Amino acid sequence: MALNKARVRSLHRWFAPVMAIPLLLTLLTGMAFQMASVTGKGSDFLWLLDLHQGKFGPLNLRVLYPFLNGLGLLTLMITGILMWWQTKRRQRSPSV
Repeated sequence: MALNKARVRSLHRWFAPVMAIPLLLTLLTGMAFQMASVTGKGSDFLWLLDLHQGKFGPLNLRVLYPFLNGLGLLTLMITGILMWWQTKRRQRSPSV
């Protein structure tokens, strides 16, 4: 199955907003907990670790959350690189 330029862009355009929320949540909760931990208040903010690891109240995704984040980020990187590579290849081709 060949991925043409339109299909790659479509996949990237659909997937980017879907992955923005979990990636931002992971980023922000990780940074916030680290700051709390450095200031000696880490035990007061253990709930941030729950969110960071994928536990959202009764919904516990701790086993799947890292894999979903990783798979989503990998997909975005691959489609982004493919789009960049197609653009660079087109610019390098000699015009007649």
